[in-house]
Amino acid sequence: MAEVVEILVPGGKATAGPPIGPALGPLGINVKAVVDEINKKTSSFNGMQVPVRIEVDDKKNFTISVGIPPTTALIKKEANIEKGSAEPNTKAVGNLSLATCVKIAKMKLDDVLSYDLKHAVKEVIGTCMSVGVTVDGKKPRQVQAEIDAGTHDKAFVQ
Repeated sequence: MAEVVEILVPGGKATAGPPIGPALGPLGINVKAVVDEINKKTSSFNGMQVPVRIEVDDKKNFTISVGIPPTTALIKKEANIEKGSAEPNTKAVGNLSLATCVKIAKMKLDDVLSYDLKHAVKEVIGTCMSVGVTVDGKKPRQVQAEIDAGTHDKAFVQ
């Protein structure tokens, strides 16, 4: 029976310390080999927290599955900001294009509650609102209303 360990690690910068070392040590596998593999697979998400799933079988073989970082982390990376606004409804700290929101929604499509791209984009824009990021220089609610009105339907053609 396989043991499963699920953790959040900094992209490309995992170490053998907590939370990985203590979780894998008792399983008797080479923690350095696991850390090296995780860093290789998460290097494109540098600076973001990345969900990682490690499965260890009876023969001490491991498989690593890397998830997609949280939507807020993707938004902050794309907007090139360190952290969200302290007053997200009044003070914007960044701006994204609608095309970038579509790109993030496509990455997260399997993880969001929406059934289609249009509604997934609306979820991403809702997260932009919480972080204090505008979309095409407009307040996120305004862009969501435009999406509902069909103004941006061309952006959702896959």
